[in-house]
Amino acid sequence: MLTLDQIETAIRQLPNSEIRELAARLQKYLDDLDHKWDQQLESDLSSGKLDSLIARAEADIATNQVKELNEILYDT
Repeated sequence: MLTLDQIETAIRQLPNSEIRELAARLQKYLDDLDHKWDQQLESDLSSGKLDSLIARAEADIATNQVKELNEILYDT
């Protein structure tokens, strides 16, 4: 398997038109991944797999057992 550096080197040798085509294909691939993730999340929600997590989060919010996002991200 090629390394990312090898792939990048190979891409830099392509004509601009092929680089643009590759970029379009990669974007489509990423969009498909996002769509699959969204579908899985919807499936998990509708099947009830996330009900206990949602209930716990709602209970934590109701009792103010939550932190501000900045506290979590920046450990303040």
